[in-house]
Formats: sequence, C-alpha cells, structure tokens
Amino acid sequence: MERLKRHKRIKTISWVVVLLWMGLIFYASAQPAIQSKELSGTVTEIVVMAVERVAPNKAATLNTGILHHFIRKTAHFFLYFLLGILVLNATRGLRVYGLKGMILTFSICILYAVYDEFHQTFVLGRSGEIRDVLIDTSGAIVGVLWWLSVSRVIKRCKKHQCLTD
Repeated sequence: MERLKRHKRIKTISWVVVLLWMGLIFYASAQPAIQSKELSGTVTEIVVMAVERVAPNKAATLNTGILHHFIRKTAHFFLYFLLGILVLNATRGLRVYGLKGMILTFSICILYAVYDEFHQTFVLGRSGEIRDVLIDTSGAIVGVLWWLSVSRVIKRCKKHQCLTD
C-alpha cells in the first residue's frame, strides 16, 4: 500500500515538473522581441567576456551577431532537450515504456513545440518559425536518446556492480 502511494506521488511530481518546465518555455515565448533579445544579448556579452579572458586575441575576431543567433537557437535546443527527458520520465511513471513511451514523449514535445511557435505569433515582434520547431524537436530527440543511454549505462553498472553505494 505504501509503495503504491509512493509511486502515485512520484508520478504526480513528474508531471508537475513537466508542466512547470512547459510554463517556463511559455513564459520565455511570451516575452516581446525586445526583452527576449536583451536577455540573449546579455548571455552573448557574458560569453564574449569569457572569451576575452581565455583567448584575448580571438575576442576581436568574434562575430557577435552570429554568436547571438547561435545562443538563441541553442536555448531552443536546450529547453526541449530537458523537456524530452522530463516527459520521458513522466511517461515511465504511467508505465508506458519502449517504442510506445518514445512515441508518446516525442508527440508531446513536438506538439508543444508547434504550440509554442504558434503562441509566439501573437507576441509583439515575435514570429513562429518552422526551423525553431525542428530545433526544438531535435533537442527533445537528443535529450531522450541521451537519457536512455545514461540509463542503460547505469543499469549495466548496477548489474555488474561497478558503482559502489
């Protein structure tokens, strides 16, 4: 009985975390273009300062426009990388495994990516881009594959006792 309650709590928490992460993505997408560019511009400045410290000769040759674009697209990838992992974890709580679990996970992530881009069409200065849906989808796929690989390594290590408790 206690085990069932624990499983139900974990399942609920997993889906709450998914919804919170989706909320963060929604919040980021709801930012007008000016605010969104300011945030990624700040990140770009931090990267440029780091490059100046590590390789002062290279900093002058950095194309900050390309770097800024790269940072913005990497943010898309990372947000959905993590969403893929979170959704996969939540679907496992529903005891949906294997191909069905992956299809459900990818479907949720892709639908949310499409919704996210559609949502941006209503935000000042923003637009919905198919390219961003593809980047988001790629992030989710890589996140799921990465998590499955890590899980497999951990499972093998536990089986062969290569990890100590």
